[in-house]
Amino acid sequence: MIEILTSLFYLLIFPGFLFLSVYGLALEYVDRKLYARFQNRIGPPWFQPFADIIKLVAKETIVLQDGDKRLFRLLPVFALASATTAVMYIPIWQTGAAYSFNGDLIIVMYLLTIPTLTFALAGWNSTSLFAAIGSVRTITQLFAYEVPLLMALLGPALFAGSWSISEIALFYSNHPLLSLINIPAFIIAIIATQGKLERVPFDIPEAETEIVAGSFTEYSGRLLAIFRMTIDTEMVVVAALLGAIFIPFWVNVNPFLGVLVFILKTLFVVFILAAIRSAFARLRMEQMVDFCWKYLAPIALLQILIDLILKGVLVR
Repeated sequence: MIEILTSLFYLLIFPGFLFLSVYGLALEYVDRKLYARFQNRIGPPWFQPFADIIKLVAKETIVLQDGDKRLFRLLPVFALASATTAVMYIPIWQTGAAYSFNGDLIIVMYLLTIPTLTFALAGWNSTSLFAAIGSVRTITQLFAYEVPLLMALLGPALFAGSWSISEIALFYSNHPLLSLINIPAFIIAIIATQGKLERVPFDIPEAETEIVAGSFTEYSGRLLAIFRMTIDTEMVVVAALLGAIFIPFWVNVNPFLGVLVFILKTLFVVFILAAIRSAFARLRMEQMVDFCWKYLAPIALLQILIDLILKGVLVR
């Protein structure tokens, strides 16, 4: 009984749904505020993301006449559930995650792919021209950034000798100088994350000036609010993942300080993402694909070779 209650607490309260919802909206405010300040604007008030969600929940949810209505309603739920589940395998307040095992890095990458697939299915199922174009762009962009992102995470994992995020973080916290080897991988992961979250300059799938809102064009009310919450949750989870692997400092601390360090790491990652967002204009899809495959993927492969060579030298 205690194990069941503990699992429910982890999933629904902390570090699960409630925590991710509140902190995701808080990070959205920080992101929008930084983006505004970088452009010499004032930016929104602190409560604006919360007000946006409340406004969407209060509005009517219009379900399309054509297409699969059940799929139309379920896709946002699947997207939010997968993003929320992914945080269970990332260390937040202590050395280990809530549920850690050797191989959870692959599981997290898999879970973080599901929201993108639901975005594409949502657009294709909406039977709208704008949504269909956004759907095609979403899945095309997925094939561009996913390989460099996985390869960027593969190098540190191979060097640490583990596929567990918690063990990787613990390894580099015990050998902080070795984490400097993975700086190129961190840069690649940051750029690929910008594409994964569909942020400028990789916001091609939902370009407002071209295709209204992309895959979400036909969504409204509570269903659109769930998709918005999914994007905020995904930003928290990805920032936490990059923080655990590439900034593995102050891991062995008490739970209170652990949460504080987690917040500082995610804020640092969001600061970099906001700076990139404000510094570049939107790319075309072929430019994004060429950039990922011609530059990010080879550099990530070089990072893997460096990690393997250095690991072999140090082991001997």
